[in-house]
Amino acid sequence: MIALVEGASRQKTPNEIALTILLAGFTLTFIIVTVTLKPFADFAQTPITIAAFISLFVCLIPTTIGGLLSAIGIAGMDRALRANVITKSGKAVETAGDIDVLLLDKTGTITIGNRKATQFHPSNGIELDEFIKASALSSVADETPEGKSIIELSQLKSEDLLVPNPVYIDFTAETRTSGIDFENTRIRKGAYDTIKKLTEKAGNIFPPETQEATTKISENGGTPLVVSVNEKVWGVIELQDIIKTGIQERFQRLRKMGVKTVMVTGDNPLTAKFIAEKAGVDDFIAEAKPEDKMNYIKKEQQEGKLVAMMGDGTNDAPALAQADVGVAMNSGTQAAKEAGNMVDLDNDPTKLIEIVEIGKQLLMTRGTLTTFSIANDVAKYFAIIPALFITFIPALQKLNIMNLHSPESAILSAIIFNAIIIPFLIPLALKGVAYKPIGASALLRRNLLIYGLGGIIVPFIGIKLIDLFISLFF
Repeated sequence: MIALVEGASRQKTPNEIALTILLAGFTLTFIIVTVTLKPFADFAQTPITIAAFISLFVCLIPTTIGGLLSAIGIAGMDRALRANVITKSGKAVETAGDIDVLLLDKTGTITIGNRKATQFHPSNGIELDEFIKASALSSVADETPEGKSIIELSQLKSEDLLVPNPVYIDFTAETRTSGIDFENTRIRKGAYDTIKKLTEKAGNIFPPETQEATTKISENGGTPLVVSVNEKVWGVIELQDIIKTGIQERFQRLRKMGVKTVMVTGDNPLTAKFIAEKAGVDDFIAEAKPEDKMNYIKKEQQEGKLVAMMGDGTNDAPALAQADVGVAMNSGTQAAKEAGNMVDLDNDPTKLIEIVEIGKQLLMTRGTLTTFSIANDVAKYFAIIPALFITFIPALQKLNIMNLHSPESAILSAIIFNAIIIPFLIPLALKGVAYKPIGASALLRRNLLIYGLGGIIVPFIGIKLIDLFISLFF
């Protein structure tokens, strides 16, 4: 399990890659623009100081969005905390806005998680009392709610379950069985397919009446636990769990947001199908081992999809570590909480709806500020360049639409504006842009109209006002 967690790695999101390429591209472009300005200045016999070149470069590179990225991430984490979700990084919140697939562990996530034994079904020829005692003995060392409920349902006292030299067999995700050995008796309790293989390997036949009882329990949404004694099937224990209320409606909302829901369970396919249909998930993975969950996530990621995983058990830890967004339940194990990058304090499996909305708001905020930043840099370029050359090339006076006082005041005004615009935009970065489920085209048009046009107009006004103030001292 530790090796699986350590071997997991989260991929870079498409938005993260796109932003990195965009910022690197604009930085490289403005480096070329600044460097090539020197030959043009020499040709025009216009002296430009090194300080002017450095100032121009500082104004042009996308420092605004770079300076605000941390504020946007912190704001996303704060909004998630207000929704009772602890996040380990702003990147986790951002990734949630682009989630395509959501994997949910059944027990404790979709269902309440306290499965209880409700009935004993002995095989033909096995006395009910003998089967109940064998079932209780197999659960003596079982500290799970299921194991305790079997002891409780048996109504046997602790002295009735004393045996000489007991050796207890703990449950593992690989063997999917537990039990007890004493004298010449071997009692095993576990999943149907595991016990069937165990008995058939010993040359015994799986009783048809137990097979029928197992199928019936599964079709009714229960979990069958088959009990064998010395590799002979004695019967099946019926476990029942309760689906959390209102979960179907929440999954419908996720579906409308374009998120595919997949239930992951160790139950057999019949039980998994019943619970999946009742809960309203899109797909399910039955009889899943820890590596199965992890492999499913890797497969989806290789197809270019972003995957979120919600779970609460140690068996979920590898999948939580591999998923782009790993949300651990607060009631879950410490291993699950450490492997994930979010912890849901309310133990609500559909909390991802709020997380996705917060992530989309974070992405929209970053997109609008990126648009503003780029437009800002372009505006500053056309504000500074004419002012640098008008002294030696009077024909460029027509391009000096702001009528700046001098090349020195133009550069100084641009530097000051560049420094103060970031603090002015921090409140917007922290508050965020309101999330509206509109199409990408409509969102692009709105961003270009408001923040693109605003990013061009604001620098002209700001630099001109600063230049008027500076000119009083020149």
